[in-house]
Amino acid sequence: MTVVEAMKVSKQYGPLTAIDQLSLHIDEHKLIGLVGRNGAGKSTLLKLIAGFIKPSAGTIKVFGATPFNNLMVSAQTILIYDRLPLVPSLTIEEYLEIMGQFYANWDHELARKLCHYFELNFKADPARLSKGQQNTFYTILGIATRSPLTLLDEPTLGMDKAVRTDIYRLILKDYLHHPRTLIISSHLIGEMADLLEEIILIDRGKLLVHQPVDELSQAVIRLQGSQAILDPLLNRFEVFEQHELGKGTVSLVIKNELSQSMINHLKSKQVKISPLALDEVCVYLTKNSQGGIDDVFKDNWPVQ
Repeated sequence: MTVVEAMKVSKQYGPLTAIDQLSLHIDEHKLIGLVGRNGAGKSTLLKLIAGFIKPSAGTIKVFGATPFNNLMVSAQTILIYDRLPLVPSLTIEEYLEIMGQFYANWDHELARKLCHYFELNFKADPARLSKGQQNTFYTILGIATRSPLTLLDEPTLGMDKAVRTDIYRLILKDYLHHPRTLIISSHLIGEMADLLEEIILIDRGKLLVHQPVDELSQAVIRLQGSQAILDPLLNRFEVFEQHELGKGTVSLVIKNELSQSMINHLKSKQVKISPLALDEVCVYLTKNSQGGIDDVFKDNWPVQ
């Protein structure tokens, strides 16, 4: 079953294009990471899917319907983000009591157990919690609703490493017991790699990649070896990074379009071929074509 279908969707905020001609197909029961640099359009895409905003162009369907201002879609979708509008004076306990009125799959017992585990005061006003505790509470709400479409936008902001580790285990464990379509936007994709089935990578509002994690993790590789052996590759493959290591040895980071015969040839020439971590792959695929930070200090750097 198709949960999300976006066709050439764009979103403009005045002169700013947040989403640019993006087409996307998401099936049910997937655990997906949404990745991109700051300003890439991740939050805007999640808001479009949740029906919080309308596209400026193109069409988007969620559960086969236009999501904006649609009660059927809203009843099956939850978007959790760090600026949730809070009702003044309601305590954590009161929030837990009323959630079942809006979400048919709400698990009140699970929510209470999680709040107790993460040491959240049931009498506290969520608006007065620390950033980490507040996002922990929001994530508990998102998971305990067990909505068929659950969207988490940077759910671990402000959390320390131990809490983030528990949150990742919580997400995976509950997803395995109660499958649904779960999309998580995060800058800490390296920490979450083992959870995810697919990655959606966007850059400047455009879709770059929508692939299974194991395929994307092989998209960029590092080669280390003789400069004489590796120099011919510079004009054949997309090179993201090049460093001299000394004594005629270089390191290249390239887009992995090597054939098996080429891999075998390079290995026979003592070239070391290394995979990159998933977060590194995503960084290189969205790398600024203007070079690195060191280039800013060169005399020919353009100044507007």
